[in-house]
Amino acid sequence: MAGVGLSWPSKLTHRPNFTTSSPSRSSSGCSSRCAVKMTVTVDEKKTTFTLKKSEEAFNAAKELMPGGVNSPVRAFKSVGGQPILIDSVKGSHMWDIDGNEYIDYVGSWGPAIIGHADDEVLSALAETMKKGTSFGAPCLLENVLAEMVISAVPSIEMVRFVNSGTEACMGVLRLARAFTGREKIIKFEGCYHGHADPYLVKAGSGVATLGLPDSPGVPKAATAPTLSSPYNDIADVELLFETNKGEIAAVILEPVVGNSGFITPKPDFLNALRRITKENGALLIFDEVMTGFRLSYGGAQEYFGITPDLTTLGKIIGGGLPVGAYGGRREIMEMVAPAGPMYQAGTLSGNPLAMTAGIHTLKRLKEPGQYDYLDKITSELVQGILNTGKKAGHAVCGGYISGMFGFFFTEGPVFNFEDAKKSDTAKFARFFRGMLEEGVYFAPSQFEAGFTSLAHTSEDIQRTIAAAEKVFKQL
Repeated sequence: MAGVGLSWPSKLTHRPNFTTSSPSRSSSGCSSRCAVKMTVTVDEKKTTFTLKKSEEAFNAAKELMPGGVNSPVRAFKSVGGQPILIDSVKGSHMWDIDGNEYIDYVGSWGPAIIGHADDEVLSALAETMKKGTSFGAPCLLENVLAEMVISAVPSIEMVRFVNSGTEACMGVLRLARAFTGREKIIKFEGCYHGHADPYLVKAGSGVATLGLPDSPGVPKAATAPTLSSPYNDIADVELLFETNKGEIAAVILEPVVGNSGFITPKPDFLNALRRITKENGALLIFDEVMTGFRLSYGGAQEYFGITPDLTTLGKIIGGGLPVGAYGGRREIMEMVAPAGPMYQAGTLSGNPLAMTAGIHTLKRLKEPGQYDYLDKITSELVQGILNTGKKAGHAVCGGYISGMFGFFFTEGPVFNFEDAKKSDTAKFARFFRGMLEEGVYFAPSQFEAGFTSLAHTSEDIQRTIAAAEKVFKQL
């Protein structure tokens, strides 16, 4: 693979130029194996692709953190090659500590829908920080963001803020069981709802990326009430309800799967789930941690016109800061403590910084034409990649909705995780590494969705397609 990436001048008026430095530590505070020079200088003008500094820093990280990372997919295990360590981000671009510049289609795994380090959001955060970074008590900002979420998402009449998507899915599961008095749940193969024990059954995201079995350390009792079904298979769901009559508390799913790659529901799938859950007295839960405020301002449920009983959110509603939320019908949410008996709490829940970033992100998204723009640029990107791939003779399929997309190295179609697993993951790995050298950063896994933002330009898209055309010819 060529070692020279595309070189083009950034359209940014200001290139973030941060240095990461660590205070000196005595020899008694850190062994010699931990010693690493943490002051990084990033070249302003760079034409040769190298990851020397990332390699040095990552090797040191492996002595400090399991696998050198704090979330598994970042280690590039499924694509091979050297993981990159990021120095700074702005708009649709990011820079690693070696000075390489990339067009970014990961967007911090979804939150950066208006672009990285947005000036208005940063300014608002600076003002909020003057008042403090954490209160551990109610603040007015929680009311503001709650009102915005409730007015936008059809299913949500009350909302509880937490600190991550995983925490939101933990809380919503306990709530569904408390409300229905039942224990069993149905989830779908390849859907990922965080790393809580009950969900680590045929899960997606990093579990799929690394090809891991159901995780060690999860008691059988924790997953015994979890029933699993192929996504888009209504007959199987009906059979599960038939064989577990009166025992199923809820069906939870990603309405559009993003953790097995990008997989959309068949035309009547969500409607059928809504009908079946109502007929059986079970709750329907949409995990919209990825799709919330991304497919449309009201999320997947607004886009498809299907209203679940409960919804989980995350990512975008925190504008890049740690956040999560779950909400739904008032009669259900009033079971949550202190209004009701179902206990859930969090020290940093409703953090003023996360609330501020979320408020200003949602304000931008509500402006006219934003989702039309996301649809336009994502369509150009996906069609361009698919066309160049097929022209070069590769089996490739994919799709998009608004600012969320994905493609698979298989003829397709892909309706579920079993279909997704037919992809040529070795070829995807070569494609990923080639695109990285050409200055384009996709998710480092065949089984993860991609994301565009309002900061992506037509120029970004055309450069990405040109890079893809070059890399496809080299595969």
